[in-house]
Amino acid sequence: MIEARISGIPCLIDVTSCFVQKPLGQQANSDLDCYGYSEIEFIVCDVKGRPALWLDKKMTEKEKEEIENLILENNNV
Repeated sequence: MIEARISGIPCLIDVTSCFVQKPLGQQANSDLDCYGYSEIEFIVCDVKGRPALWLDKKMTEKEKEEIENLILENNNV
């Protein structure tokens, strides 16, 4: 699990899925494959590791982006 904060509240992030498509360049069949993309799914948990839906609901788009970047960094992507 990854340590994070949402609305200033400490929490843990349980990564359930992380797929990264590296850019394939001009030989790709689609623009997504050409430039690359990532698909990340995670569960927000309290500091004891229990799912915290109430905290997930407080998450802003900026916080979600920061958490996704943390996940990518921790997966050495």
